Amino acid sequence: MTARRILVTGASGFVGKALCQCLRDNDMLINAAIRKSAGSEGSEACFFSVGEIGGNTDWAAALENVDCVVHLAARVHVMADMESDPLAAFRRVNVEGARRLAEQAAQVGVTRLIFISSIKVNGEVTDASKDDRPFSSFTPACPVDAYGQSKWEAEQVLHEVAARTGLEVVIIRPVLVYGPGVKANFQTMMRWLDRGVPLPLGAIHNKRSLVALDNLVDLIVTCIDHPAAANQTFLVSDDEDLSTTELLQRMAGALGKSVCLLPVPAILLKSGALLLGRRGVAQRLLGSLQVDISQTKSTLGWTPPVSVDDALKKTAEGFLSRARD
Repeated sequence: MTARRILVTGASGFVGKALCQCLRDNDMLINAAIRKSAGSEGSEACFFSVGEIGGNTDWAAALENVDCVVHLAARVHVMADMESDPLAAFRRVNVEGARRLAEQAAQVGVTRLIFISSIKVNGEVTDASKDDRPFSSFTPACPVDAYGQSKWEAEQVLHEVAARTGLEVVIIRPVLVYGPGVKANFQTMMRWLDRGVPLPLGAIHNKRSLVALDNLVDLIVTCIDHPAAANQTFLVSDDEDLSTTELLQRMAGALGKSVCLLPVPAILLKSGALLLGRRGVAQRLLGSLQVDISQTKSTLGWTPPVSVDDALKKTAEGFLSRARD
């Protein structure tokens, strides 16, 4: 039996590298699309430099002999966007790039495209005190920033191409992804904990859903072949929600560190953040964002294979290993 060949876009990214490794471990062949060659990709996959992603990208070479596409490449959310028109920039890459890829994939007989979207399509916050339920696959879209809007529009474009061509489309909306090599705020949090910095976050009672890199990759691989995944939208998390206080405590344990968390009331932290113009920071540290993955589990017969504590331990090991280098 001929091994399946999978095109992975964004193959050099945080999720892309882990996905390619998992596909290799499952004896699948890989066409790995990257924007430009770094000259050290290795020989485990066929690499294709596709240049800037947009409505004119030529995916033909990368799509040769491909059965399924996993579309990870995107213009990602940034804290200080320097574009004069951020929405236009997001649309160029995330919407028109996805449209072009899907249309070319359908033309050459690719059967399925898995699109990695974002929970930002659903919104930014769920508030139990206001009877907000966790986001589910059936929650109406409510993006509040240009990135989330572009991901929502990309989903609609892909459904349109699917209806017109017969291409099967699978949408996956992850929450915050963490794992070995994670950057940005999660990496900053580990640095604080590793250095023993006292943090005023000992009395935060929010709930946030996260997803370990290994759990997200496992779901993606499941969706490559699962017949029930066709034309569905799936939310994904570790299926265990943590408060910011709990996350810091458990991450510190994974790092082998004691943690000093001062029990400052959340209302005082929120007020201070607003005065300093850091509303977004306050929302991420103090607010809730929960997802319900029951539809994902029941439709696919899938459960996250890695526990939160095991995933945090693996993340910590990766962080400490890099810190020693």
